[in-house]
Order: sequence, then C-alpha cells, then structure tokens
Amino acid sequence: MLSEPRSGRLAAWGNALLAGLVSPDDSVLAIVGDDAVHRVEGLPGESGPVGLTLALGRLRALGVGGLRVALPAPGHPLGLSGPPEFNARALEAEEAVICHGVAFGLVPEVYAAGPDGDVHVEVVWHVLPVREAPPADVPSLGEAERELAEALREATEVLSRLDVAGSGPVAEAAIEAYRARAERGREVLAPGYPPRAVRVLELAQRVGMLVSLASENGHGAAVTSGEMAARAAALRPVERTARRAQVAAYNAYVEERERGAR
Repeated sequence: MLSEPRSGRLAAWGNALLAGLVSPDDSVLAIVGDDAVHRVEGLPGESGPVGLTLALGRLRALGVGGLRVALPAPGHPLGLSGPPEFNARALEAEEAVICHGVAFGLVPEVYAAGPDGDVHVEVVWHVLPVREAPPADVPSLGEAERELAEALREATEVLSRLDVAGSGPVAEAAIEAYRARAERGREVLAPGYPPRAVRVLELAQRVGMLVSLASENGHGAAVTSGEMAARAAALRPVERTARRAQVAAYNAYVEERERGAR
C-alpha cells in the first residue's frame, strides 16, 4: 500500500486551496511532490490537458466544495460509489479522488521514463462522471482509529511468531527512510484538517509500510503451507483496516464540513 497516495495529496491540498488556507502555488507544489508534472484531462470546457492550478480553479467554479479519496482493491471498492466504468478505472489505478458537490471523479494515470535514479514521472488525472451516492465502506475517524488498534493487537502475535514484520537490509533501509521523513517535519496533511485525522493517518501509514515490507520480504519464518496461509490471513485484515483508516483521515475535511452544514 502506498504510504502517501497521489490521490491523498490531491485531496488534502486541494481541500486546503478550496478553503482558502493555502495559495495555488503552494497547493500545486505539495500535490506534485517528487513528480515532474501533473495535468488534468477531461475538464468541462477544455479540449485537452490543463495544469493543476487551472483545473482546481475550474472545479471550484463548477461547484466542487471538497475532495474525497478512494483506495480500492480487488473485492473491496473502498471509497467508490460508481458507476461501474469509473470504479473499474479507479480499481486499475488503485486510487481516485471524488468531488463533493459535483458528480466528477479523477483517476490518475502515471507515466515514468528514464534510468534508475533519474526517473521522470508525469501524472495525468482523468476527469470522469461518478454516481452521487455515499462512498463504499468508509468509516468515521473514531471508528478507523479503534479498528486500527484492534487489528494490530489481534495480528501482532501471529506476525511475530511467523517472523513477518520485515527484516534484513532492504526492510531496515525502508524503515530508516520513513523515520528520516518524519524527523524532517513532513506535513502529513494540509492545513484545515483536525489533529485526530493527522494522528490516524500517521498510524495508518506506518502500519501500511510494515504490511508492505512483510508482504515483499519472502515468507519470513513461515515455511509450511499452513504457516504461509496463516501469515497471509494475518496480514490481509490489517492492510484492509489501514487503507480504511487512510481514507477516513483524508476524507475528514469533507466529513466535518457536512456535519457543520447540518
């Protein structure tokens, strides 16, 4: 699972821009991150791709009041509401952004070229129609925090016994890189998000990173088919819970606005 999905950056910093809490330049810089450039294709009134600044301004003019995140996986359409065509594109990308207030969604298409160490990444966000309906399986922040803590407790014993927490130089390097990013004071979410959303997202990202390391690090000490099945069974609900928590954190801005409007 991505520790910082592009849809999360677009939603978080797009929400901050829509709320007038950051400038367009700061918002775009945060969204693009280490990529070379982001463009948006399929905007109403535009015949081709446009830059993020123009696209976010156009979405606001069309009535978009906030942005939500979807992080679907096979068998789990997390954050999606349809139609099937949009869901299929989002599932292929493993992420999407859903507009609140206007029935549009954005799905990223990533292009990468260049040798190792000098990869040039461009992203095109495709604007597509979505169904106006509650997003699938998205918990509240409180639910997400409780579920994440419970899943960790239940899985820790099995993961430790089967040695799947990740070990060796590759895992250690990844963990050190994560710690270095945290120590640099990386902004986990954009201005305007509640502190609880920041806390939930930080924990979900740490859990997601550890699950990814465990999944990519062979079979650990699990040598029998039964042990490997137990290992996979232990990881699966933790990864699912971490994704749900990520979506809840990114979507907290829109959820709070909706509660305030009632």
